[in-house]
Order: sequence, then C-alpha cells, then structure tokens
Amino acid sequence: MNQLPELPERDLPPGRHRLLKEHLMTEIRYEDAAPAHRRSKWLRPALAATAVATAAAVAFVVLPSSSDPGTPARPPSRSTVALLEDIALAAEHEKSYGTVRDDQFVYVESKVSYTHSGEGAKTQVDPLHRQEVWMSVDGLHTGLVRQAGLGEHSVPPDVKPGKAGWDVSSFYNHVRTLPTDADAMYDYLAKSARKYGGQEQNQAMFVLVGDLLRDAIVPPAQSAALFRAVARIPGITTVEHVVDAVGRPGIAVARNDPDNPLRDEWIFDAKTYEFLGEREVATKDNAGVKKGTVTANTAVLRRAVVDKAGQRP
Repeated sequence: MNQLPELPERDLPPGRHRLLKEHLMTEIRYEDAAPAHRRSKWLRPALAATAVATAAAVAFVVLPSSSDPGTPARPPSRSTVALLEDIALAAEHEKSYGTVRDDQFVYVESKVSYTHSGEGAKTQVDPLHRQEVWMSVDGLHTGLVRQAGLGEHSVPPDVKPGKAGWDVSSFYNHVRTLPTDADAMYDYLAKSARKYGGQEQNQAMFVLVGDLLRDAIVPPAQSAALFRAVARIPGITTVEHVVDAVGRPGIAVARNDPDNPLRDEWIFDAKTYEFLGEREVATKDNAGVKKGTVTANTAVLRRAVVDKAGQRP
C-alpha cells in the first residue's frame, strides 16, 4: 500500500476523496468475505408501504445459480461507485419540504406496470397506468391508493412506531430518523434488511433501499447517505442507455437477484442524477417470461406533502 502514489488533494473534485476511500474499503471487504453462500426463497421485505403493489405477482421458479455458490459477488466497479457518489452529491441539494406535520400525508404520483399471471392463465404485462399513493407521515393515519382503471382503496396502518416492521417502513417520521452518515446507514441496512423476508443479505439491502426510494420522501441528508451506503454493496452494477416507464432516458444502478432470474434497476437522469423510477428485468427465460422482459416498471412523476388522503398538490 505504501508504494502507491498519493493523489494531490487539489486534483480531486469534491466528494472524490470519499469515493476512492469507499471503493478501497469495499475491495478489502470483498477479499475478507466468507465464502459461504446460502440460497433462499424469493421473498421481499414485508413493508407497510408495499400495500400499494396491488397487482398479482408472477411466481418465478428459482433457478440454479450460474456462478460458483461459494464465490461472493464482486464489489462495485470504480465507475459505479463514481456514479453513486454523483447521485449522492445531487441528493444533498434536493429541495426541502420544510416543516412536515404528523397529521399530513406524503403524496407520490407514478406511472406503473406489473407482470402477473392468474391460475392457468398466460403471463402478461399490465398496461401502463397512473397510480397515486397517500402515505401517513406518522404512520398512524389511514392512507389511500388510487389506480387508473382499478379504483381506489384505503390503507390502514399495519405497523406502528416502535413495533415490528417500523424499522423498515417508508413512513416519513421513520425515514427522517435514519442515519446521515454512510457508515451508520450501511450498518442500519445490514441489520434491518436481514430481519424481514428470506433474501440473500446483499440483495435484501438493495431491495430495502429501492422501496424507500420509490415509496417515500427521503430528506436530502438521509438520501445521500443511502447512496453512499449502496456503493459498498457487492454485486451493484451500472446499466447505460435505459428508459423509464414513460420513456425518459437515463442510467441505471442495478443488481442481479442471486436467487431469481431478475435484475432490479434504479433509473436516474444521466445529467441531473434525479431519481426517475425503477424497473425489474428478466435475465433468463423462466415461468413463461422471456429474457429481457420488463416485469415491473415504475416512473415517479411527482412527490409532495398534503394535508389529507385524496388531496392532490
């Protein structure tokens, strides 16, 4: 290590010192990683906010891994870590929603599409449609989901502050208490993700972050810490030249699910690094779904804080 030349501090733009440190530490963690790998069923964390996903899910068959199960996933490349640092820097300058009251609601408007199949029916992709979600700020008030063509339904609180499930919920009063330091955020994800569902640990962490990005308003400091923590998760990659559900071009931060033939992608504007949405892509032919099929698609159009469920900003 002492033989490596030092980089002049003036030659590194803001944030790059942290970026290089994170990449180095991730490499060290990879070298020290235990070889054991346990496969598990596909089961995403049980989050209160996931009540918004009303479409039926496709039952994918767990396929044998194409890689050595004793080999841990590789750490993110330098370019992927650099992208996540740029996203974190942009997140630090996101707008503030000011004072948010406990009795208010977080409003998220999206365009969504899901793949589903019924009993004996052929797997199909739902048409893209509008979805509006109102989530209680304090988690104690009944929320609302409204989907074009599917009607609306109320979402009673099913987790409460201090109770099981609150630590992975996307209610604003929980999200704003998350760490603002990347080290502490990584520890939070590692500790919390493993408690819910049966996913492989790193995948569970990635999915938990995705749920927070999609369903909530995350304050700038916590949002930046999330992206810097993600830069340490093995298996994270970059996919260029992607589009979200409404056709907006971007670049994706992605991870292949080790237990299912799927790749989860978070899509960001390639210039502003604004979060645009997410999608799930089949990586193999399986259960009637062809490789390359987008099995879930979400484009976030608007976020706001409003006074009551059903109210638009």
